[in-house]
Amino acid sequence: MDTTRTTGAGTRARARRSRRTWSAVGLAAVAALGLTACSDDRAATGPDDSAGQRSTASPPADLAAGQLAPDGQTTEVVSGLEAPWSVVPVGDDGDAFVSERDSARVLELAADGSTREVGKVAGVRHGGEGGLLGLALHDDDLFVYSTAEDGNRIERYDLTGDTGSYRLGEATTVIDGLPANTFHDGGRIAFGPDGMLYASVGDAGQRSEAQDRDSLAGKILRLTPDGEVPDDNPFAGSPVWSLGHRNVQGMGWAEDGTMFAAEFGENRFDELNVIEPGKNHGWPEVEGTGGEDRGFVDPVQQWPTDDASPSGLTVIGDTVFIANLKGESVRAVPASDPSSSTVYFQGEHGRIRTVLPGPDDTLWFVTNNTDGRGDPRDGDDRILSVPLTTAR
Repeated sequence: MDTTRTTGAGTRARARRSRRTWSAVGLAAVAALGLTACSDDRAATGPDDSAGQRSTASPPADLAAGQLAPDGQTTEVVSGLEAPWSVVPVGDDGDAFVSERDSARVLELAADGSTREVGKVAGVRHGGEGGLLGLALHDDDLFVYSTAEDGNRIERYDLTGDTGSYRLGEATTVIDGLPANTFHDGGRIAFGPDGMLYASVGDAGQRSEAQDRDSLAGKILRLTPDGEVPDDNPFAGSPVWSLGHRNVQGMGWAEDGTMFAAEFGENRFDELNVIEPGKNHGWPEVEGTGGEDRGFVDPVQQWPTDDASPSGLTVIGDTVFIANLKGESVRAVPASDPSSSTVYFQGEHGRIRTVLPGPDDTLWFVTNNTDGRGDPRDGDDRILSVPLTTAR
């Protein structure tokens, strides 16, 4: 099920004012977007990468027609970030919002690479994997997933100002009291093509509750932007969209509406799953494939935990790009046939937390070497950009 190849040099205004497509390769098809033997519980190391050094990726000769691949030199978009976790574009010129997990700051990244603080999310409790995590933009609001004293929560912030002067306005709670711990906090939020808010909630160390439909631990949730339960959710009155998850940190949709999710395994396999409403993905009863005869959904691809630790995910065209922390790489998977993958930049930039489509047909990827588990290089953490090309 897992056919992996490695390539690259080493084996990257608010809606009402500027809600245009950020990349010609299709932002509409994108959502970016543990401590008990977690696949992300060890510091990963790699070769020294001094500031300004560039790497080059080339698509493999046998890449399937229509697949996107990094092709060319990486360039630095911004450096000096502190444990960045989520990045969401604003407009189409390279402006973005960035969350920093430990500082609880939301930064505005300008097209020239400069940053400024938009605001600091109040009441964030940092510890281990908790803190300020996922961001998502919807209409005129910034949605924020963070860890508070009484659990994880999602808040909606009104944004004031404009490009270069954004500020966080009043906060409204969308949902709170979500299971939290110093590990397995989930934290990815994204709006699907149906306009609904999807959120990944880790098992927070409560393994058995991933199988309990009455618990929100180990689930992917689906809510309206106001935090209500949609009438067409699979379980009446429940925000649960899928269950049996350990720690999902990447979610995205292909152009045909297929939803993908990247998930941390424990000792054996990390997973790429196709998510359908009401389906059970098996954790903790099964890790990786082998659960179909027990009524669980098998992953469409799995990797040894030392090779992956998949975090952020984005779908561009027919390609699923996945950030890998311990694997120190960006992985590309064909959305139409997600049984194989190609690995880029392995070991070149350290831990990679998330990926997203950049402006002008580029891929952005975000390093995560300052989060306490990496080996920081000069200038870390940073956002890097690489051109994308389509195989013919």
